[in-house]
Amino acid sequence: MENKSFIRWAKISLILVYLVIIAGATVRMTGSGMGCPDWPKCFGYYIPPTDVQELLWEPNHDYEKGQVIIKDEKLWVADKDFKSTDVYNASNWNEYTKHDYAVFNVYHTWTEYINRLCGALAGIACLILFIRSFKYWNSKKSIVLWAGIVLFLLGFNAWLGATVVYSVLNPVKITTHMIAALFNVAALIYLIHLAKNKPTVTKYDKAFYLVAWISLIFTLVQIGLGTQVRQFIDEQTRSGITDVMLWLENPDVTFYIHRTFSFVILFVNLYLFLRNKRLNLGNKIINWVMILLIAEVVTGILMYYIHFPFGTQAAHLILAALMFGLQVNLILEMRKKA
Repeated sequence: MENKSFIRWAKISLILVYLVIIAGATVRMTGSGMGCPDWPKCFGYYIPPTDVQELLWEPNHDYEKGQVIIKDEKLWVADKDFKSTDVYNASNWNEYTKHDYAVFNVYHTWTEYINRLCGALAGIACLILFIRSFKYWNSKKSIVLWAGIVLFLLGFNAWLGATVVYSVLNPVKITTHMIAALFNVAALIYLIHLAKNKPTVTKYDKAFYLVAWISLIFTLVQIGLGTQVRQFIDEQTRSGITDVMLWLENPDVTFYIHRTFSFVILFVNLYLFLRNKRLNLGNKIINWVMILLIAEVVTGILMYYIHFPFGTQAAHLILAALMFGLQVNLILEMRKKA
């Protein structure tokens, strides 16, 4: 019973980590990455403001240490608890120095805040999972180890999220943030397999297993390339190009590599699909991988030829993340049996 309960909690943790990825994709799609310019609070609040007036200096107002205001297009942080007088006193405030971004947009702020809430929920779930893993200390220490790795990866990714904010959305850090989230998914899936400890009905085939690993690595590379394409689009919008029909009118070389590489990934997975059928290996996951891969190609086509219909950007990333999880499962099922 304890084993089933632990696996159930591990699956809940996995769902919550995927929820963080979905929320992060929404943040990226809506350009809300700087909706909360500080971390872990949001404009100095645990629950962010809903109106810019809450961030403007006011006379005869009670301020708490750490509270943030926007003044002269800069962020200022209260250095102590105090009540303001009729005149602004600069000695009560310290300039926020991690970056110079000082814009409030309620839509962006709450989109990013919900993303952080999802991260907090996933963190609590993974902490509970780690505590519960000690039931296996005498019987299977590897489960405790991997539950610890899951918790560490989630904490590490939270720290990466902070560095993304402090860097004002540095593209390399955004990509690293995304890849780290996928490693968290892989660690949780492996933990679930360890806890299940039951034989699979699939047959081992060396060629299939090796190509499955290649496919997984290709998916990671493709997701990384995709984040760079998204960065190019962000740069287009920041330069004043708001017409979606013009975003990819003159794309850089990364876009063409990303598009061409999608065909490589399609053919590699088609090989796995056909080999599984021909040798009757008994793997059903590859069928779902192909379905998600086709859906991934369709969303890519929609973005390029129909100019980014609403939700396609987020769906494109989420489908890739789901496919990655399935591929990890596929490899674990197809390993050579001891």
